[in-house]
Amino acid sequence: MTDDKPISGGDVTKDWQATQGQKSGATRLRLFAALAWIVAIGGEIAGIFLLYRHKFDQGNLPLLIGILVGIAIFAIAGSLLWKAANRHDPARESETFKFFVQNQLGAIITLIAFLPLVLLILNDKNMDPKTKKVAGGVGAVLAVLATLIGVSYQPPSVEQYTQDMNSCAAQIKAGQPTTACSPEVAAQAQEIATDSSTVAAATKDAAHPAGQDVVYWIAPENGAAKSETEHVFHLCAAVSPLKDKTVNSGSVTEAYAQNAIRITKQIEMEQKQCGFTTSQ
Repeated sequence: MTDDKPISGGDVTKDWQATQGQKSGATRLRLFAALAWIVAIGGEIAGIFLLYRHKFDQGNLPLLIGILVGIAIFAIAGSLLWKAANRHDPARESETFKFFVQNQLGAIITLIAFLPLVLLILNDKNMDPKTKKVAGGVGAVLAVLATLIGVSYQPPSVEQYTQDMNSCAAQIKAGQPTTACSPEVAAQAQEIATDSSTVAAATKDAAHPAGQDVVYWIAPENGAAKSETEHVFHLCAAVSPLKDKTVNSGSVTEAYAQNAIRITKQIEMEQKQCGFTTSQ
C-alpha cells in the first residue's frame, strides 16, 4: 500500500552523510591531529619537568623559548588538521555538546598544552626575573595565538551540508552556476541531480511531457525516519518489487533522505508497468 502522508520538510534531505572516502580521510586527519597534540603536551610535560629541576633558574632562556614555540607549532598543526577533518565529517548542530566539543577541541587542547606551563613560569619564585618576564610573555602570546587559531568560528555541520547539498542539486538540475557546490557536498548533489534527470526522462506522459520528480520506495521499518538498509526507488507504486509493501513517495531528494539511494535498474520494465511512454 502507498503511504498517503506527505514527508515533512518538502524537498529537503534531512540526513547528509559523509561518504566512506570522506570518513576515511577524516579519520586519518584526526589521527595526525592527535599525534601532533600528543607531541605538544609532551613538550609541556618536558618543560614542567625541567622547571622542577630548576634548569631555568639562572638562564637557559633559549631552551625554554624553544619549548614554548615547539608546543605552539604542534598545537596549531593539530588544530588545523582537526578542522580539516571536521570539514570532511562534521557533527550535527542539533547535538549541542558534541557539536561544541568536536569543533572547539583544538582550542581546548591548546589551552591544556599551554596554561599549566605558563602559570608555573609566572609563579616560579626561583627563576631569574628576566627569564620569567620574557618566557612568561612569550608563552602567554603564543598561548593566545594558538588558541585563537584553534577556535572554529564557522564550524561545519550536517545540517549546513544538507542545505548546501540540496541547493547544489537544485542548481545542477536547473543548469545554474553551481555556487553552492562545495567539494564536500558536490558528489552527492550530482547523484541526486542525475537520478532526478533519469526519473524525469522515464516518467514522461501526456499529462507530464517534461516528466516528474516523484519516486516510490519501501517505507522505513517501524515508522522510523530513515531505513537502516539501503533501498531502491521506483517509478510508481504499481511495480512488482513494491507489491504488498508499505510504500512512501516523494522526490528523489526525499527518497535519499530515507536511505532509498539506488534507482531501479529495470527502467523499461517499470515504464510499461506504470504506463509511461518508452519511446524516449
